[in-house]
This record gives sequence, C-alpha cells and structure tokens, in this order.
Amino acid sequence: MSGQTLTDRIAAAQYQLTGSDVATRVCKATTHEVMAPKKKHLDYLISATNETNVNIPQMADTLFERATNASWVVVFKALVTTHHMCIHGNERFIQYLASRTSLFNLSNFIDKTGSHGYDMSTFIRRYARYLNEKAYAYRQMAFDFTRVKKGADGVMRTMAPDKLLKAMPALQTQVDTLLEFDVHPKDLNNGIINAAFMLLFKDLIKLFASYNDGIINLLEKYFKMKKSECKESLEIYKKFLTRVTKIAEFMKIAEQVGVDKNDIPDISYAPSSILESLETHMNSLEGKKGSLLDLDPLASSGPSVGGSTGAPTSWGAAAGAAAEGAAAAAATTPTAETASAAASAFDGLGDVLMPSIAPQMAGVSPMATSPVKAKGDLDSTMANLAGSDAAGGANWQSQPGAAGAGAPMMPGSPMMFPQQPMMRPQFPAGGAAGAPMSPGMAQSPRRPPPPKDPLADLNIKDFM
Repeated sequence: MSGQTLTDRIAAAQYQLTGSDVATRVCKATTHEVMAPKKKHLDYLISATNETNVNIPQMADTLFERATNASWVVVFKALVTTHHMCIHGNERFIQYLASRTSLFNLSNFIDKTGSHGYDMSTFIRRYARYLNEKAYAYRQMAFDFTRVKKGADGVMRTMAPDKLLKAMPALQTQVDTLLEFDVHPKDLNNGIINAAFMLLFKDLIKLFASYNDGIINLLEKYFKMKKSECKESLEIYKKFLTRVTKIAEFMKIAEQVGVDKNDIPDISYAPSSILESLETHMNSLEGKKGSLLDLDPLASSGPSVGGSTGAPTSWGAAAGAAAEGAAAAAATTPTAETASAAASAFDGLGDVLMPSIAPQMAGVSPMATSPVKAKGDLDSTMANLAGSDAAGGANWQSQPGAAGAGAPMMPGSPMMFPQQPMMRPQFPAGGAAGAPMSPGMAQSPRRPPPPKDPLADLNIKDFM
C-alpha cells in the first residue's frame, strides 16, 4: 500500500476545516503509507510544542484518536509520532501524557487484514505498553530518565538514598518494558518499525546511562544503609546484572541492522567481587547483628592500625580497609598501649569485664605494682594472685593488708583489695568473732601467732 488513501485526504480536510493546523499535521504524519512519518510533519509538530499558544492537549488527543484506527499502519505511525514528540518536543508534551488518566489502550489490538499486519500487531502492543510506562515513570518521579543530566554531578548520581530506592525500581521497570519489544533483524522489514526501533535504541542508551549512575550511587551508600535498605539495594543490583546482558544483546541487534558502531556504547560487565562483597555485608547484618563477634576493636575510636584515614565511601574502599585492618592486626606485636586501646572498645558494654595491662615503669619490678586494675575481671584477678603465690622466690612480695596462707579473715577487717567491690570476704575461725586482727598477723606470710587470751587485758573493775 503506497501513497495517501482517500480516507487520509478526507480526514486531513476535516481537520483543516476546523482551523487546527496541528491536528492536520498529525493526520498527515499518520497516513496509511507504509513508511515512517515524514520529517517535515514531525519538525512542525516539534516546533509547535515550543509555542505558548499551541494547545498541547489537542495535539495529544488527536494522536490518541489516530491510534484507535483499525489499520496497523496508522496506529503504528501514531505511536512513533508520539514517541518522537516525547524525545524531541517540549517537556510540556510528556507532562500532559503523565497527567492523563488513560493512555494507549492497545493491549488487545490485532490487524487481521493480512499476515504482515498480524505480525506487526505484536510489536504495536509492546510499543504502546512501553510508551504508557514511560509516561507513568514521569508521573512517579516528575522527570524523564532520558532527559536528566548524566555524569558525576547528574541527577541519579547525587540523589538521596530514600529517593534513589524509589527511583531505581521505576527505572528498572521502564528498561524492562523497552527490552520486551524483543525485535529481531528479520522483523525490521519496513520503515515504520525501523523508525520505532531507532527511537527505542536512543531511549535505551540514555536509560542505561541513568541506570549506571544510579547503581554507582547505590554502591557508594550501601555500607552506610540500614539493614532493610541494604536488602532492597542488593536486589536492585542483582537485577541490574541480568539487565546488562539483555541490553548488550539489544545493542548487538542495532549493530546488525546498520547502526554506526561509534553510536553504540561499550558495555563492560561488573566483576563478581562486587556482588560477593555486598552479599557478605548483608549476611553479617542478618546473622551476627547484636553479638559480641560483631565488635571489632580495630574499628573503635582512637588511633587506627595501619594508618588508614577516613571512613570508606564505596564497596572497594570498605573491602580494602577491612583487609588492610586485618593484615595490620596480624602483623602488629601487642603492647601495653595497643592492648589498652583494644580493651577500651569494651568499656561501654557494662557487664563485660575485660583485663587491661598496666604499662610498666622503668626500674620497677614487674610484680611491684598490681598487674590487674580495679576494673579487671574477677576470675583474672584470682588467677593472677594464684600465679604470684605459686611463683615464690625472689620475685614474690607480700601484698599490704593480705593475710598469709591459712590465716582467718575477721569480720570488719579490711579486705585484701579494697578497690575490688566484688571480692567475697572469708569467714572467720571459730571463737574469734569480733576480735581485731593482730598487727603481726598481717606482716607474717607464713603462720599466724597463737591467739591471745581475751581476758588478759581486762580490768577487774569492769566486773564490779
């Protein structure tokens, strides 16, 4: 079928009688000719969208009316013209499409006039679904993913995490709907579907650029997100990996049908180590949250091991910092300062008591000062005392106020370590209740002197 039909000429005359040049141009762009819409008609409609006195709703409504035609040629050309206006026309056009309650209702369209029309009807249904999704995404985000600024300071790269988690699913759905067009080189056999394919190709390049910017932004913020946000981000990244493969296949088809290789972006696949790092972090949040195994003394406040500066801002920096911290911890010889710094990470745990090593002073015997601070663990304190007692020899010194082996502890007398509130007092020997400790008892480390007669110091006048 070639040339304008009588129906096309009548429709154009009817619109011309109404005085609407825009409607007339829409009718001429969507004739029954099996060819892409003519450039002169498209250019006129594009310039019309930039005029303030042009009725954008009338232009769009005329396109929707032409899309209800029974011929696949008219319907397909109406969709191509609409898509062309969304890309090259003023943004007011897609804004109006997004504000409509109903768009293209072509989910059941089929042209049975011939085998060619039957085959093209499949692509018409898919194409209409994509244009509807494009308008719906604009309604959700209030901007077009293909029009926003790209790059390091682009919209998707600088978007806040909460808005990014809302934008990425909308972008993924639009990409999915475009890829569902699923055309093969043998299907590109007429000017109309070729024009539709080129418009989809241009959209996909811009969508992938926004998609890539969003993923980079997501990875940079991943290790600072909450558990629920990390889980959602991980699913978004997994879907991204599968879509990259489908996008590459679409680009191959474009190359096969004659698109210049310089216009086709070089798509490289992300290394598997990224996904492994993300999954490892997610597993740590799900499996170890709230346990003491999750506490890393090297990550606490204070001087860091290995001289790393600043917190990591991406998955690579986070993984590298973790690896460097582990290696530095394994290669560092523990000293009193590093042990105290490591133990300080547990100071805020309340019930957890950790032994801390006091630095030794020059010229002082290792056992001259207490090896355990007042905040030490009770079991560690008892073990240290037992070890000191068993050592004996020249290094052993009696602790002031400590009784010798086997000496009873009287009630009311000072304990071995007054700074230990958790020390249990020993029970006194029988018959010594209330008797004060003898000065010689505290000084003898071996055996206490025989008990003194309590009546020896009493005066007979006390009983009169």
